[in-house]
Amino acid sequence: MRRRYPQIPLDSSVVVITGGARGIGRATAELLHDIGAIVWIGDIDFEQAQATADCLGPGAFAFPLDVTSRQSWAEFRETIIERHDYIDVLINNAGIMPAGGFLDEPDDDSFATLDINTMGLVLGMRAVLPTMIEHGRGHVINVASMAGKVPIPGLAVYNASKYAAVGLSAAVRAEFAGTGVSISTVLPCAVRTALSSGIPLGQGLPTVNPEDVAAAIVRNCATRKAEVAVPGYAIVWDALRAVVPEPLLRTAMRLLRADRVLTAVDDGQRAEYRSRMRQHVGAVTRGGRITS
Repeated sequence: MRRRYPQIPLDSSVVVITGGARGIGRATAELLHDIGAIVWIGDIDFEQAQATADCLGPGAFAFPLDVTSRQSWAEFRETIIERHDYIDVLINNAGIMPAGGFLDEPDDDSFATLDINTMGLVLGMRAVLPTMIEHGRGHVINVASMAGKVPIPGLAVYNASKYAAVGLSAAVRAEFAGTGVSISTVLPCAVRTALSSGIPLGQGLPTVNPEDVAAAIVRNCATRKAEVAVPGYAIVWDALRAVVPEPLLRTAMRLLRADRVLTAVDDGQRAEYRSRMRQHVGAVTRGGRITS
């Protein structure tokens, strides 16, 4: 029997979205704002976050958030609590995705990937869960990826960060099961955003739009299911992996061109994202990785 959690009426809720300036985060902010939620967009790119909030209009706010900094999270939380007294939903969406050979990836990129994609979730939940538990109600959605289930050549450290996100979410969900606060993981397949720019999509690879992921996130605020794949049928991977011999899985992955990140990336198309990602990597590493 599925555990029942206190209902969160989204049309009067206070929602925090990290990495909300672009892509999945922006699409989610737009959808929730349309429903009537008060939306706070936290992003290291404050200028773009503010532009997104301005575009949404009244009830949307921006904050310069570094998800790898406890101090930044504390300032973000206190700003929201001071204005609204509580936080109903936290959507941990911020992330980066270096692409290329494992041995070629700079250490700084690897550290930043783990810090942003995994420790960002840790620090975000530690910042927000206490106030949710105090109110006996709240929901956290950690946006991971099907790369948290499926190994992809060329995304090894990204894979590691998303596998960690899946396990982290499941364990924290179990730990706080009796508090009225739920933790869920949303696992998109390839998404048409800047994150995947230059990587050939489709051609057997399940591919979705940011709006598809946003819709799944909003549905999850009602269902509170532990894990949601986008598209939904991708969740069968767990069952397939359990019963299909590894050689057959390798053959299937070869037919799906699972090595396309190594062999078919268009560097020209990916240059803008790589440049922006490097700026974020620099901001994290200059801060000494996880900062206090």
